[in-house]
Amino acid sequence: MELVFATNNSHKLSELRRICGDRFTILSLADIGCHDDIPETADTLAGNALIKARWVKERYGKDCFADDTGLMVDALDGAPGVYSARYAGEAHDSAANMKLLLENLRDVPAPRTARFVTVIALCLGGKETLFEGTVEGEILSEPCGEEGFGYDPVFRPQGCEGSFATMDADAKNAISHRGRATASLLSFLNQQLQ
Repeated sequence: MELVFATNNSHKLSELRRICGDRFTILSLADIGCHDDIPETADTLAGNALIKARWVKERYGKDCFADDTGLMVDALDGAPGVYSARYAGEAHDSAANMKLLLENLRDVPAPRTARFVTVIALCLGGKETLFEGTVEGEILSEPCGEEGFGYDPVFRPQGCEGSFATMDADAKNAISHRGRATASLLSFLNQQLQ
């Protein structure tokens, strides 16, 4: 089965391809010649994921899935949430986003509880289906680790010693929000193939 993953984020693309293995061919937006700047104007993760998946399905006629991920920090009333990628501005600068997050939590004592949530929207044939994955954890006082991307260096998943950025890809994918949402997606797709 061939599916488009509606993302320009090379980290997300390689992560999803690794999780999916060789049962599915995962194409990027570039692979189908889509260089559109797809708007993310919804105020929910599901809304943004649906916008991106529908964009590809309607304009390129390809079965497609898209995700949106948010980091919800309890002490910040759920922020940065749906604005996680552009928390420090429209540049999608991960270092600036992390710096602003840590500044905003400077006076908050540990544990600074938070969760990552990923919602995947699938447009397959004429149907739309949503899948969600969540991982609970806390925000560290400073970045730790060199792996991963985004907020990974400051997020320590519950029950783990280090941040996501201290884990190799397989260890992270086994417990991450995106890994869990993708597992639900793959379970659904495997049922469709039977």
